Order: sequence, then structure tokens, then C-alpha cells
Amino acid sequence: MTKFEKYLDLFSNMGFKYILFRFWYLIKKKSGVLTYIFPTKLKAIHSNNFQDWCNSRHSFFFDDPRKIQQPIDLDVKSISLQAQKILEGDFLFFNALEYKLGSNYDWITNPDTGYKYNISLHWSNIESYDPNIGDIKFVWEKSRFSYVYTLIRDDLYNYNDHSYKIKNDILDWIAKNPLNCGPNYVCSQEISIRILNWTFALHYFKERLAFTEDEWKLVSSSIYWQLHHVYHNINFSLISVRNNHALTETLTLYLIPIFFPWLPNSSKWKKKGKSLFEKEIAYQIYEDGTFLQHSMNYHRVVIQLLTWAIGISNANGESFDELVYERALKSINFLFQCQNDENGFLPNYGNNDGALFFPLNSCQYRDYRPQLNALHVLLTGVDLYIQKGLVQEDSLWLCNDKTIDKGFAKLHKEYGIISFEKGGYYLIREEQCFTFIRCCSFFDRPAQADNLHVDIWYKNQNILIDPGSYKYNTTPELLKQFVSTSSHNTATINEFDQMLKGERFIWYKWIKKIKCQLIETDDEFIFSGNINTNLYLRNNIYHFREVKKSKKLPNWIVTDSFDGLKKGEVISQHWNIHPDSKSSDFLNVLIEGSKTNESVAFYSSEYGVKIPMKRVSFETNKASISTSINFSNQ
Repeated sequence: MTKFEKYLDLFSNMGFKYILFRFWYLIKKKSGVLTYIFPTKLKAIHSNNFQDWCNSRHSFFFDDPRKIQQPIDLDVKSISLQAQKILEGDFLFFNALEYKLGSNYDWITNPDTGYKYNISLHWSNIESYDPNIGDIKFVWEKSRFSYVYTLIRDDLYNYNDHSYKIKNDILDWIAKNPLNCGPNYVCSQEISIRILNWTFALHYFKERLAFTEDEWKLVSSSIYWQLHHVYHNINFSLISVRNNHALTETLTLYLIPIFFPWLPNSSKWKKKGKSLFEKEIAYQIYEDGTFLQHSMNYHRVVIQLLTWAIGISNANGESFDELVYERALKSINFLFQCQNDENGFLPNYGNNDGALFFPLNSCQYRDYRPQLNALHVLLTGVDLYIQKGLVQEDSLWLCNDKTIDKGFAKLHKEYGIISFEKGGYYLIREEQCFTFIRCCSFFDRPAQADNLHVDIWYKNQNILIDPGSYKYNTTPELLKQFVSTSSHNTATINEFDQMLKGERFIWYKWIKKIKCQLIETDDEFIFSGNINTNLYLRNNIYHFREVKKSKKLPNWIVTDSFDGLKKGEVISQHWNIHPDSKSSDFLNVLIEGSKTNESVAFYSSEYGVKIPMKRVSFETNKASISTSINFSNQ
């Protein structure tokens, strides 16, 4: 595609409003207008004293944290060890990678590359995407303050007082991060997460925090100016990004004024935040409960945000539009139906940057049960799962008998065929087998070129997998490794991606024409999907996939065929096998004359972590290819 064709396609996909905004935003950035809108001098604002704030009438998730129940089977010693590591300067990034930051970390050095950002630069002049600098998320991670939940849980369960540590870290962050300077002001979502987590810590420790008048004025002023940044940059998330960033930021504009009503403009910001949050929920969560960002983990982010929104508003006698509650329950249902019952995992589908803003449990990072259960308890008054203990911890912290009465019934696991047509997810749920298929028409920005991908689970094990995301800012080779079509369990023509990859998160020539159907007969479940693909090559290529699943046996037949092929073009079926699987004998190509290629690829279950896995590809110069997947002998 020529540059002009790319611009035209971008305009068609994203719309005039997006293009105009990005152009105008670039002008404001280059001209220095953003440095005027976002000042760098932190001026103190009027605030009441800390004790008055502690005695204010607003309600939080809990009235008295000492009354929060400890879940059964909780290993409190492990929490103590985790807290001790934090006190020694060892932090777990993205719930997977441990970095020794030390006790005097400067908040601006990338521990992955060692690069130290210029703290005197205005945030609008900070470089975010240079591979030589490294992934800026490694700088943002500690500044989110999500680690405070480990300290809070250790404080409650092991009686180790961490109030001084929390106070000192907040003051240290403010001192070392001048207003609107450096990397920690680049992203408004990161600012929002930070002040929400500060707020949680302030509520938990309020009986023991001993802020002087000057210290409290500094903290409340910092919260104000960070919220000021979010408010005045909100259109970037609403227009340019429009995903979980917009939900986080609009919700923060609504919530923070509840806790700090004396802040200047708090009433205006709260009203606008609530209105925008309601609109974004209606837009971003589809009628069937699926989410526009095409990502399981980002959908869990939304679940946590909804728990904050509904829990805090209800505690303070406020409410949202009824649609917010309806979409919240449907979101739980979608993720619940995709979930493995044994460990709480979901398919490793879509972009996954390790985000878990409010970690209030000891479950494995990819276990979604605690978060789904908390929102379900809030909406229905009952637990979603029969398991007790660890999966309940979030609800013990966040619900605290403050459920709402909307007449919602408890959700139940469905079996057989389940279709979420708006989002493009097709499920076959059986006692020992789970089949997850994607067939999506992209009218919102795609994350990866993965249409007609199939995940296969057998006996609670995800055998044929989605490789994940790894990092957003890494080498071009590794980026392609995780987002390309051949990295998913689907089929390609000459190894071409289904869509044309652009810079960062941009794809050109989105797939928009699809036909999908999921049915069952007496003996089989049958999925059929047809997509108009590879539009950057030519317009007449159609990929048809049929998945037949036996009802009696753990057997699948997956057939891919293409219309519109040219002479000499080769089609390939790709199968990504979980690293724990010792063999690929369950895969058998059914087309004579096909070629089998085995290669070492990578699997990333957590952000920033990659491990080798086997990829098997079956290749043919015919227009159709079939694979048998058979676990009968395993």
C-alpha cells in the first residue's frame, strides 16, 4: 500500500474526528501549547486538615478495615514475605518479573534497560516509544502504587504496621516527580491508577497516618493537580485511544471528588466524569457483554473499574444509568463462560500488558475468579463460585455487605454451544473439552491479526494456545512473533498477515465482511466462518474455516479453504502448542502431499516473560487443508 492509500484507509477506519484530533494534538505538542495547558509549578490549593478529611461523611468500600474477614486457607506467611521484599526494595513487575529497585529508587529509571528519564522535561516532550530506551511501562509500574495492596494485606493479616512506609512513599513520589514533568505524567490512565491507589491506602491507614498540615496540603494539592491533568487531557483518551484508558480516567474524575469534595472544580469534574463514564460503558461494552478492545485481560480491568464505580456510588447513595449495571453483569457472564473452572484461567487472548490495578488476593495472576466474584457479589448478593477462600478475598474487601438490589439472579455455567455474535466469540463447552473460536468483524480497532483463531482445552489444560503479547515496545521480530496471523491457530496465505501491520497499535485493511454460524447435530458441534481477508493484497480473497467437534470423543476436524488464490500461492495451518505439552502427536494433517514444518516460537503468559514453545504448520499448494486433532489416546 502507498502512504496515500494507508492514510485513506486510516481515515475510513478511524473517522474524521480521530484524524482531526490527532493532527490538532500534534500541533499543540510541537508548538508548546501543552506546556501552557499543563503547568509545572505545583501551587498549593486550599484543603481541610487531615483529621477533618478522616471524619468527613463520604463512605468507602469499608467503614472499619479491622472488620474485614480473612479468607480461609490464606497463606499469611507468604504475604508477609512479599511485604518484606517490598520493604527491601524488591518489586514484582506485571505480576511476573522481580526487580531490585533498592530503598532509594528515583521513580524514573527503567529497570529493564537502565535508562534514566530527564525529570526536568515536560511530559509532552518525553519519548515513549524508542526501543533503545525501552518499554516505558517498566517505569510506570511502581508509580502505579499497586504494591500498596500487599502492604495493606500484610498490615491487616499479620499486624505489621506499614502506615509510615505508605506515607513516606507518597511524599517521596511527589518530591521526585515535579508536576507535569518526566515519564510519570505521560499517561493520564497511569495518573488515575496512582491517585485511586493512594486513595485506597489513605482510607485504610487513616487512623494511623500522621500527616502534618504542610504534608497533607502537599498530598491534597498533588491529587488535585494530577486530577487537573486528567480532566484537561481527557479528550485524548476519549477520541484518540477510546478503550480502558477512557474508562479509568472518566471514572477517576467521578470518584475522586466524592473523597475530596473541597477540591476546586470538584463538582464540575465529578458530573462530567460520571456522564462520560456512562457513555463509555454503553459504547465499549457490547450488548452481549463482550468488550471492544478484543482482550481478556483488559476486560478484567473493566470488571475492576465497574466494581469501584458501583461499590463506591452505592455506598454514597448514588447510582448510574441502569445500562451500566446490565452491561456489568453481561461482562461477568461473558468472561465466566470463557473461563476454566479448575484454575480460573481464560484463553490468553488479545493484548495483555500484565495490568491488575487493584491486586487484593493471592491467586495466580491469570486467575480471574476473585475479580469476577467481587462484582458478581456486588450485583447479586451471592458468590459466583462454589469454591471458598482465596477466590472470595476481593469481595471481602470491596463488597462488605454493601450489595445493590437490582433483581439480578446468580449466573450459571452454560454447556453446549454459546455464541457472542456482537463480539465475535463462539464457544463449545463440554465436561472435558472447551473450544474457543474467534470470528470477528472489526468496527473497533483490532489488536492482533487473529481471525478464526481456535483455542482448544482438554481436561482443564489449554493445549492449543494463543501465544500472548510479551511486550509492546520490543524488536520488530518479537512484535511480529506475537501479533501476526501465523502466531495464532488459524491459516495464512504465503505467511501474509490477515491485515497490514502499521506503526504501534495500528492495522490497515481491517476485516469487516464475515459470516459465522455455530450449530449442533446429534453427533457433532459445527462451527463455520467465512471472512474477506488480506484486502491489502486484493479484494477477492475469502477464508472459510469449519470446525467439527465430536460429541462422543475429544476429536476435532478443522478445515480451512480459500477462494481467490493465485497460482503458486501456498496456504498453511498453524498450531501453537503449550510448552507443557510434550508431544504434537495429536495433530494429523489430512491432505495428501502437504508439508509439515516444526519451529520454535515463544509463549507469553505474563507481560515481559517469554518461554519457548513448539509451532507446527501444515502447508499445501491446494486450496484447502484439514487437520485432525485427537486426544483419544491421551
